[in-house]
Amino acid sequence: MRKRRLRRLAAAGVGAAAAAVATGLVVERRTVRARKAGAAGADRLGGLRSEEIRVKVGDEVTLHAEVDEVAPYDTGASSARGPVTPTKHRPGEATLVFVHGYALNLDCWHFQREHFRGRRRIVLYDQRSHGRSDRSPREEATIDQLGRDLKVVLDELVPSGPVVLVGHSMGGMTIMALAEQHPELFGDRVIGVALLSTTAGRLRPHRIISAHIPDLIGGSIGNRLIAGLARAPQLVDSARRRGSNIGFLVTDKLAFGDDVPSSYVEFVDEMLAGTPFEVLAEFFPNFESHDRFAVLAAFEKVPTTIMCGTKDLLTGIGQSRKMAERIPGARLVEATGAGHMMIMERAGKVNETLMGLVADAERRATASRAS
Repeated sequence: MRKRRLRRLAAAGVGAAAAAVATGLVVERRTVRARKAGAAGADRLGGLRSEEIRVKVGDEVTLHAEVDEVAPYDTGASSARGPVTPTKHRPGEATLVFVHGYALNLDCWHFQREHFRGRRRIVLYDQRSHGRSDRSPREEATIDQLGRDLKVVLDELVPSGPVVLVGHSMGGMTIMALAEQHPELFGDRVIGVALLSTTAGRLRPHRIISAHIPDLIGGSIGNRLIAGLARAPQLVDSARRRGSNIGFLVTDKLAFGDDVPSSYVEFVDEMLAGTPFEVLAEFFPNFESHDRFAVLAAFEKVPTTIMCGTKDLLTGIGQSRKMAERIPGARLVEATGAGHMMIMERAGKVNETLMGLVADAERRATASRAS
């Protein structure tokens, strides 16, 4: 009886997933054309660049990284005036290390990079198998490995001085993996942490495929469906090609909560479509197994800000509330109406929040050294 019931539930789950896909396929093209008509400005997004740095994190993998040095003290130069002249940052000032999420790349931090450029030293990098970094061996496509990669990035690009870590989505999970592996860094080298649109675990990733798949079988259905599609990645990537109507609509629905400029949707859709489906399939199982609530204790040692949009469909606001409850002193900031790409959708609020975190972290670190 139990097996028959599970089979019926599985069939219902698959049917729900298929129905969700079919619903997307029948959306009229004119809806997409109307949204794309105002896509001016997409070229500007992701246009900030610094010299490429290659960071070797394994025998087979090197990561693409970029460092924006601070501007000279007496010029007040900003990103709006073009490239800044490298110089050493003031003693006690933190380097900000930005860690991006699943299927994105370092360009997703465009508005944060624009805001902090010339104000603080910034390190950004593409996670393994993402952006311009090398493809990872399948067995190393894990959150644990991403934590080890972050440690190498810190050792190579921020060998001394205080650090504030900023992680979005899978980037937040990466920071948690680092905290699990090297808790001694927090309160010493790492003086502040921002966890944006992320989770410490108990995520139900099958809900990304369809909200109607029962949780009892969701993990099995989700993983099997993704694994099955990964057997024909070229076909899937063809359907996900840049500029496709379905890609645009799915990105708009899953990434944003409110109406945003269509250039934002195009920009995120391009990053998603540029990530091979094989990479998505390799990392997907991590999200169900990720459980690092016990690790959150490491963040008690430093100012920690948790921020999420109230309309985030991927790592919902409830996830952030749970994390905030488990980190004494953590600051929870809820972005009303924003979706998963809050870092773009509420860039001003995110930047203001990060500025407050950095100031608090540096103030506390200075006081700690003085005592």
